[in-house]
Amino acid sequence: MPSRREGGEEEAAPLADSDPTALARAYYDALDAGEYDRLRSLLDPDFVQRRPDRTFEGRDRFVAFMRDERPNTDTTHVVDRVYPSGPGVAVRGRLLDADGEELFAFVDAFDSDGETLTALETYAAES
Repeated sequence: MPSRREGGEEEAAPLADSDPTALARAYYDALDAGEYDRLRSLLDPDFVQRRPDRTFEGRDRFVAFMRDERPNTDTTHVVDRVYPSGPGVAVRGRLLDADGEELFAFVDAFDSDGETLTALETYAAES
């Protein structure tokens, strides 16, 4: 799906087969590619992420952090296992730096309304 430019009025089209697993995979793809407009289109306006070090309330705040404030944006999410169940999906994986070194392992538990990701609980362990 092509990315739209920040600040535009139009929303990007939803995924053709919007299910929690497809949404979660698209989330990692958009984040790793730096496609922040696409990332934004995957998230509900009231999206909340809770993680060990902080909580982000609202899609725009979360995307702004990912785009402008992350200490390292040259990373890759490696998905080791997906656990599709109920209204959401859990993903076990690892975050790698630009050299392929593991920064940490994670488990992400996504909630979805079937069209967008509505919440994300991230559990991480230092490697």
